[in-house]
Amino acid sequence: MIHLSALAGIVAISFSAIFVRLADVSPATAAFFRTTYAIPLLVVVHLAGHHRRSRRERLLAVSAGVLLGVDLTLWHISIEFIGAGLATVVANVQVVWVGLVAWLVLRERPTNTAFAVVPLVLVGIALIGGIGREDAFGDRPLLGALMATGASITYSGFLLLFRASNRSLAPTAGPLLDATAGAALAMLLIAPLDSGFSFEISWPAHGWLIALAVVAQVLGWLLIAGALPRLPALETSVMLLLQPALTILWARMLFNESLSRPQWIGVLVVLAGVATAGARGSVRRIEATTPPGP
Repeated sequence: MIHLSALAGIVAISFSAIFVRLADVSPATAAFFRTTYAIPLLVVVHLAGHHRRSRRERLLAVSAGVLLGVDLTLWHISIEFIGAGLATVVANVQVVWVGLVAWLVLRERPTNTAFAVVPLVLVGIALIGGIGREDAFGDRPLLGALMATGASITYSGFLLLFRASNRSLAPTAGPLLDATAGAALAMLLIAPLDSGFSFEISWPAHGWLIALAVVAQVLGWLLIAGALPRLPALETSVMLLLQPALTILWARMLFNESLSRPQWIGVLVVLAGVATAGARGSVRRIEATTPPGP
């Protein structure tokens, strides 16, 4: 049952970048309404299975949500520049960065695997960025790859704080609700930096944003948060590859995203690094597995 829940959750969030592209709104607009539309549903789920949490845990979850807001903005920008598939692949590099961020912030030493995988992943990201080739997919492939990398780094910080807010791994929507609310608040501060941001409700754009909130932010994340931390690392590492692989498939089918040969090689290199880091771990004292990227 846990495996099916994790699989269903990963399939659900694999449509995240697809919904963002279909909505065709500015990056901050997509991030704000993705979180805002999700909050009422998470409130209902939380009240149905209430679990008491300390003020410190709630503040940690909200703080994690602030990082999530930055992450979503950078990731949505990268989708504009390099498409849904490549942006999702690079965003999933957070599995590697978790160990390094924990080293800098929590003084927890990364594993040797994390040190070894970082150069491999950086090479893959460079290939995805097009390395100056005219046949590279994307309007601005290099900048898109850099934005997605920034998203993966901020997402790793979100994961560390989010875990700290729910050490008991209680089956509750409380931590996700607090984090989503924190992300929505962060977006209000980030929105003025996005010249295309708008509170106007338009269709079908907001229909896709509602689908993004319901399918990915609520359903997908609830399934993942409850299942993946309870699976062995090796199984999780395989599942981590499913989200970007599926997103590339959906993007190819719906938007005809056709990658250059170096970019395909970069995808394989990055996914190999993610699989290795997921299977072997990226930091010594953090045993819980990491869910896929945003």
